[in-house]
Amino acid sequence: MTARPKSLSAQKRPLAAHKRIVIKIGSALLVDRASGLKAGWLEALCADITGLRKSGAEVLVVSSGAIAMGRTVLGLPAAALKLEESQAAAAVGQIALAQAWAANLSHHDIVAGQILLTLADTEERRRYLNARATIAELLRRGAVPVINENDTVATTEIRYGDNDRLAARVATMTGADLLVLLSDIDGLYTAPPAANPDAEFLSEIPAITPEIEAMAGGAGSELSRGGMKTKIDAGRIATGAGCAMIIASGKPDHALSLIDEGGRSSWFAPSGSPVTARKTWIAGQLEPAGKLVIDAGAERALHAGKSLLPAGVTSCDGAFHRGDTVAVIDASGREIARGICGYDIEEARRITGRKSAEIETVLGYPGRAAMIHRDDLVLTAPRPRG
Repeated sequence: MTARPKSLSAQKRPLAAHKRIVIKIGSALLVDRASGLKAGWLEALCADITGLRKSGAEVLVVSSGAIAMGRTVLGLPAAALKLEESQAAAAVGQIALAQAWAANLSHHDIVAGQILLTLADTEERRRYLNARATIAELLRRGAVPVINENDTVATTEIRYGDNDRLAARVATMTGADLLVLLSDIDGLYTAPPAANPDAEFLSEIPAITPEIEAMAGGAGSELSRGGMKTKIDAGRIATGAGCAMIIASGKPDHALSLIDEGGRSSWFAPSGSPVTARKTWIAGQLEPAGKLVIDAGAERALHAGKSLLPAGVTSCDGAFHRGDTVAVIDASGREIARGICGYDIEEARRITGRKSAEIETVLGYPGRAAMIHRDDLVLTAPRPRG
């Protein structure tokens, strides 16, 4: 079940043909719980990275494994860790992990630069720009940024929780044209292959549609299918910003080389219309402050490039203020867009369903005609069929 992307620019290319590549490494690939770092595997991967660099590509790494490394070093039990134990393990593991990357890349005369990010570093505009500038300077000087979530300070309430979405956010932040997710999953299937022998492997995905989301557990579902849902979430963030994505197994040595040699992988085509830098930031926000539910007419208007007017909003929820990012939800409950709202939640509720000409009468002052102006709105789902 392979569909061809529509444009030549969206064709799958060799890894080295890309200008800037973000590679995400799953924890289980890099660390063995009993023995610690998988040194041979890391050495092989760094050789692959060196090959990409020699071909002219810039490479960034999003590396899991700090907590896993730390718990091995500290001799922590295999049972679930308390928050303070996880953070202590991360503190020890981050040093060990950085040393491992630096040592292996130095064998190829490459400098590694460690960057630890929290959710706020990518969700707050000023910190987002600062992190982006730091990464850009490292790349300009020929270093390989090695990025991870700062698990020593992140809490359950304010964290990414998975490096798939962090990697997608890094890809959009840095303007990468390819995101590679390496894990113990070799790609996307139409159904769980272990439970369904008729499950079909998808080698190319032209767009992330509701059908594709359903294969990964679907939006809002508790099914996760081995972490595939977070990978599809990452795909929506990356491809919407014009960045292609590949999901491949990282278990074998030289996993990156194997992709180009025809190893099994799923390739997600980038959007044909990459959004501007500001809209990239809006679309990639992981924690919208609220949501606006809209009717079918408003949905058609958004896909036609128009602003979201109060008349097309049926309900709103959250604790957002003017200037906050909110999710735009269709009648079926699916997110279709994100944007910066021009009203506080209480004002938004009062003008929901009203014509723009009525805003002054309802609020007592001449507010903005649009709930979300088109310049502050970015679509996150394809146009519905029919």
